[in-house]
Amino acid sequence: MMTGWFLGAAVLGLGAGVVAGPRYPRAWLGVTLFSAVALLAAVVPVLAGAPAWDWRSGFLLSGASLHLRLDAVSALFLALLAVVAGAGTAYSHEYWSDRENPKTAPGGRRWWSSLVLCMVCVLLASNGLHFLIAWELFAVSSYFLITLNRQQPEVRAAGWLYLAASHAGTLCLFAFFTLLMLATGSWDLGPMSGRTELAPLFWLALAGFGLKSGMFPLHIWLPSAHASAPSHVSAIMSGVSLKLGIYGLVRFSGWLPTPEAAGWVVLGLGAVSALLGAAFALAQNDLKRLLAYCSVENVGIILIGLGAALLGAAHGEVVWGRLALAGALLHVWNHGLFKGLLFLGAGSVLHATGTREMSRLGGLWRVMPWTAGLVALGAVAISGLPPLNGFVSEWLVYLGLIEAVIGHGTEAWIALPATILLAVAGALALASFVKLGATVFLGAPRTHAVEHAHESGPWMRWPMVALAVLCVMIGLLPAAVWPVVARTAAVWQTGVSPQPTPEFLATLGYVQPALALLLGLGVLLLWRRSCRNGLRRGPTWDCGYAEPTARMQYTGGSLADLAGEWFGWLFRPELLSRRPRGFFPAEGLRVARVPETVLERILTPAGGVVLQVSTAVRRMQHGRLQYYILYLLLGLLALGLIAISGGKS
Repeated sequence: MMTGWFLGAAVLGLGAGVVAGPRYPRAWLGVTLFSAVALLAAVVPVLAGAPAWDWRSGFLLSGASLHLRLDAVSALFLALLAVVAGAGTAYSHEYWSDRENPKTAPGGRRWWSSLVLCMVCVLLASNGLHFLIAWELFAVSSYFLITLNRQQPEVRAAGWLYLAASHAGTLCLFAFFTLLMLATGSWDLGPMSGRTELAPLFWLALAGFGLKSGMFPLHIWLPSAHASAPSHVSAIMSGVSLKLGIYGLVRFSGWLPTPEAAGWVVLGLGAVSALLGAAFALAQNDLKRLLAYCSVENVGIILIGLGAALLGAAHGEVVWGRLALAGALLHVWNHGLFKGLLFLGAGSVLHATGTREMSRLGGLWRVMPWTAGLVALGAVAISGLPPLNGFVSEWLVYLGLIEAVIGHGTEAWIALPATILLAVAGALALASFVKLGATVFLGAPRTHAVEHAHESGPWMRWPMVALAVLCVMIGLLPAAVWPVVARTAAVWQTGVSPQPTPEFLATLGYVQPALALLLGLGVLLLWRRSCRNGLRRGPTWDCGYAEPTARMQYTGGSLADLAGEWFGWLFRPELLSRRPRGFFPAEGLRVARVPETVLERILTPAGGVVLQVSTAVRRMQHGRLQYYILYLLLGLLALGLIAISGGKS
């Protein structure tokens, strides 16, 4: 079997990229793209139905032999990593070049290869100790990529927050794997569904992997990290790194027994993440922070599918549970594709204009037609609209939930609210991307820099085109990808054969291309008629003004006010305003900021209390021996009094 050879070639290529990256950018580009192709060559046979690849080394690493496993679950995530990493590698060749970033580009290439290599190791590791080592190195590599622009204070703050959250998650995973080793007597990982005493360990896995996945309310690190990182780094972090948290939950909920409440909790967390992630996205003015919060929403969609699958497995309802799981697994891929596309598009806008603030953009479709068209396609996909890929995976999740509701069992009590919340989240996500498209690409340029923006070059453009083509292909050929996700779902729930292609999915294989053809013909006819009648350009709506300016346009805040009315209790927005006064007033001012509620309103005040207590306790460490002896005597006296009172009772 050639799988091992291809995986070895990919690992060697990434290792060479770590070494050659700082000095030889072209060699780094070649070996990293080669590694992405080798990864795809390794995983395609497994996804097509070949037996799982299992390998043990003849040497010891940290006291245990190296154990690697590639089955359909890990292959699905590795394939996504190969695609997004390959696109990001090519994109960075122009976006983060030595000419424009001479100080940070060499280090960025090294840490990029290190990040991809560590993620490969995480997805292949079948030993708890080695999994933890690869997981920690993956977190450290991400930190150095996030802080490439570390001369900016907000970037350093985002990096430290990410590192603190990552280590908190690693601490939970360290406890998880250690307790698992103590219970089983080995660091080896594999199916242990019969060991019911291991079920409580799921909560540690949920905390550790949930922090990495960015689910609400453990998402505190995600918006600032994705906004501060270079855009190709944001693409791989949102498209793949978050999915490693999902991979951990999928992997260990399949290998280990889970508590009875696991499905309910995961489904509830997913519904809350989807709704509040979309709401926070609508309230953002920063282009990349909007995309970051949409990642929280899409992670929620995936968790809804996984939670429904856990409920189905626990109650013997295989069909609708596997349907929801298949939708979740397909959404892992779909979100990686369209979110990678959107972050690369945001990088193209930032590269051309120098700003992420949507209120300073506008009218970019005239000077950046490729970027505008590709971002529009990604926006349609992420909004779950037909005929693109986001619609297919979300529809599978919906069908799983609807089947659970139709069954009239206990699952219906939570499946119905989750379905409603998912629909509301979809509407808010659509509003978010209407806002993004209107303020960034439509209207008139709001600044001189935006007016003279330029389209991205071929190294930035073609990776976006490749991701867009994959979004279209999955949307038009949903039945072609079903065997892959069905086989992966069968591996997750051992002992169950892959489910045949559902009839509705085969029907979508005809409906989606027909709908795409009708839309294309409609646009073509409209364009031809417009060209025949002539095009006239003018102000959209000048409201009677003789000389309208760009400042009279609607801003993103107009749409964000809708979310502010509904979720004001959660947002707690900060408003700074200065009304114009007098007959000849100066310029007015109205600036609204939506804080990160969980971080700024809950964790930061709680951390301040802990800091005050620790500072007060630290005053007791003054170095005087007689006081330390007094502390010991007081402690012994207190213990004695407790013992006496306990004996009397």
